[in-house]
Amino acid sequence: MGTLTIRQLDERTHARLRGRAAKHGRSVEAEVRAILDAAVDLPEQNFLLALQAAVSEVGGVDLDLPERSEPPQPVEFS
Repeated sequence: MGTLTIRQLDERTHARLRGRAAKHGRSVEAEVRAILDAAVDLPEQNFLLALQAAVSEVGGVDLDLPERSEPPQPVEFS
């Protein structure tokens, strides 16, 4: 994971970031990460969690699970 240092940040900008972070209930650092993630179009949520949320909105999905006929076998890596 990378580190970013921002020098000579205007005090007014920093104050507005603090306010925005407080509004969202996170630290200034977490708020800046969220802003940068959105700016480069990274999803805020894991794809599988987003899929689960979308499916649960429509009542979920019931899948038929087949019965196991044999116990699980160990994997050989040789």
